[in-house]
Amino acid sequence: MNTVLSSLQYYFSFPFVRYALLVGVLIALCSSLFGVILVLRRFSFIGDGLSHAAFGALAVATVAGVSNPLYVVLPVTAVMAVLLLKAGRNRKVKGDAALAMVSVGALAIGYLLLNVFPSSANVSGDVCGTLFGATSILTLSDFDVKVCAVLAAIVILLFVLFYNRIFAVTFDESFAEGTGIRTEIYNTVIAVITAVIIVLAMNLVGSLLISALIVFPALSAMRVFKSFRSVVICSAVVSVVCAAVGIIASVLMSTPVGPTIVVANILCFIGFSLIRKS
Repeated sequence: MNTVLSSLQYYFSFPFVRYALLVGVLIALCSSLFGVILVLRRFSFIGDGLSHAAFGALAVATVAGVSNPLYVVLPVTAVMAVLLLKAGRNRKVKGDAALAMVSVGALAIGYLLLNVFPSSANVSGDVCGTLFGATSILTLSDFDVKVCAVLAAIVILLFVLFYNRIFAVTFDESFAEGTGIRTEIYNTVIAVITAVIIVLAMNLVGSLLISALIVFPALSAMRVFKSFRSVVICSAVVSVVCAAVGIIASVLMSTPVGPTIVVANILCFIGFSLIRKS
């Protein structure tokens, strides 16, 4: 025990480890809040589609030599989120079909571009790191941390300020529209915020594992609690704890950050499932 504590004290003496933990907790908190909404609205896999779209945009930004890929990835992912939301109401192209097209198309185009126009000698390693999470979370600059903190603060503030309207739109969109709530605007806001969360989470867990960060905390909370407020609070606590535990375990055991966080969420879900049955 003393050895573990000594190791933790040693690792946390480095700023990049503290940055990683702070960013990881903020991303996990944002993901959990809107993850509950996406799960309840049966949009769980939108995170998967948007993460692949973000991967494609990242590939384009890398090939184009953009200094900060965030300037390309964030707006492209936000636009795709709005388009996917509208596709869900399109009779010609259903939401699940549009999601599949975006996922496969963006992933294929992104990987093709990185192979045709490689930015480094280790293309496979770069792609694998982007898809499954890499050590980039441990190489965050002061600017990266500040951007993440500002975006996370905006996401949390919007959720708190418009909590009642988001609640109404989530459970009964027709009723919400009948009471005068402009559901189209709030749906667009939810889509754009989801895109922001996806882009932020890419550095933490990678493109292919983002859905786990969105879905697992919400599902774990729903195993025990029934009210919307209780589920949101529990999901936030579970997500933050799992992210912190995953990052700390990753640092101590030298395992990939993303998969370690996902495994922590899986174990938590199993634990909550057992509690429900007991």
